[in-house]
Amino acid sequence: MTAVTDSPLTLRQVEEFLYREARYADEHDYDAWEALWTDDALYWVPAGDATSDPATSMSIIHDNRNRISTRLNQLRTGKRYSQSPPSNLRRILSNIEILGVAGGDTEVGANFVLVESTSRGMETWAGRTTYRLRVVDGEVRLAYKKVLLVNRDQPIRTMAFLI
Repeated sequence: MTAVTDSPLTLRQVEEFLYREARYADEHDYDAWEALWTDDALYWVPAGDATSDPATSMSIIHDNRNRISTRLNQLRTGKRYSQSPPSNLRRILSNIEILGVAGGDTEVGANFVLVESTSRGMETWAGRTTYRLRVVDGEVRLAYKKVLLVNRDQPIRTMAFLI
């Protein structure tokens, strides 16, 4: 595989951004996490086929920027009972690589393992995430996030947190 050389971001910049995004989500820092997104952002967690069209296929999450904000506002109320109290979360990112550049966005792939602890016990989530990162006013921002869970073809009990 050849290295991507035309990315406006270095691998280290990408890693630092992804680690920060994961920390904000794990620590329920919704204001900081929301501030990472571009105005035209898309957040997608497909159910079933990884190549499906989210407009015509079932998704676990398929949020534009408006819906991301709505989802976070619901979490901030404290009345989202599936997350009361909030899950304790920690994720590990690995195999981070720059996949390419298109339209000024740097496409990145990474594997993750996320451990969720709730009153009902521990749950382990794992998968592959594709990100599109964009530099806006000198800051790295998240324009797209697609999370492919390894068990996306099976029933999922609950996912009331940010994956």
